[in-house]
Amino acid sequence: MQEKVLVAMSGGVDSSVAAVILQNQGYTVGGATMLLSDNESDANDAKEVCDKLGIEHLTIDCREQFNALIKKPFAESYLKGETPNPCVDCNKLIKFGLFLDFAEEHGYDLIATGHYVKRGEIDGVPVILCADDKKKDQSYVLWQLSKDQIARSVFPLSNIEKSEVRAIAEDHGLISAHKSDSQDICFVPDGDYAGFIRRETSCECIPGDFLDADGNIIGKHSGIINYTVGQRKGLGVAFGEPRYVLSKCVASNTVTLGKNEELFKKKVYLRDINISSAFRLPARFDVKIRYGHTAQPATVSMLDNNEILVEFDEPQRAPAPGQSAVIYSEDILVGGGIIKA
Repeated sequence: MQEKVLVAMSGGVDSSVAAVILQNQGYTVGGATMLLSDNESDANDAKEVCDKLGIEHLTIDCREQFNALIKKPFAESYLKGETPNPCVDCNKLIKFGLFLDFAEEHGYDLIATGHYVKRGEIDGVPVILCADDKKKDQSYVLWQLSKDQIARSVFPLSNIEKSEVRAIAEDHGLISAHKSDSQDICFVPDGDYAGFIRRETSCECIPGDFLDADGNIIGKHSGIINYTVGQRKGLGVAFGEPRYVLSKCVASNTVTLGKNEELFKKKVYLRDINISSAFRLPARFDVKIRYGHTAQPATVSMLDNNEILVEFDEPQRAPAPGQSAVIYSEDILVGGGIIKA
């Protein structure tokens, strides 16, 4: 009996081609689109692709859960002085959480997405592996997935490059063949995070003091949510030499500025951790402290308070509280945690 796979269809080229590949591999394929906003154009594109492929198309109204589980915590994290990555939570709770439950309720054995990653196994434990196309690898945003979520997911784009994906879409005459890739955070398409937070929370953007590393007042900032650790441009004040955001303090409503070299840290502490049971700590791994960061060698240790200490061999620039630090053993995703202040 053929396994049934429900593909998370965003209307984009990656998920469209994922469905094509699974069809060619002999699976019984269906597509479903998660409605995350009132804009249904992506769902319409996904349905057109499904109709073209002759497969079922379903929709899941996730707007209420998306607002409560992703958008609201994102805004709250920013108000705490953090720099969150909502895609990490969205993958665990929505794309591999609600979607997986929906698939089971509709008689599907597995789910599939257009993520550029591989699924593997170590001593019987399902794990995520980096994709062959390292420029497109998306393992960083999947570190929160449980072994059960991994075991019940397939990733058809694991070993092909983006150019080949677009070629497959063109060959099949899919509407998504030339759609541009999504950028930044889906619910803040203009990149104006501060504006989103003001609209979402009705918070007042209260000006405060810029401090130097010694605690001296050196200027006025326009509100903590307008800044992130490592930022140089857009400070709104000229200092005569480059100044960077070193840290933010919500309690005192201050932003500390300093030189670029003061951004580098050897130690990073992680909370809300998720480590694959296939690995034991302490151990030597490679760790990424942001999506575009190149993983760097470090010693990773478990602390008594269920947090993790990452000690890099060389200091790393601007680890930002709220961002994910993701741990690798060569091309294997070990797990990760949220960077603490």
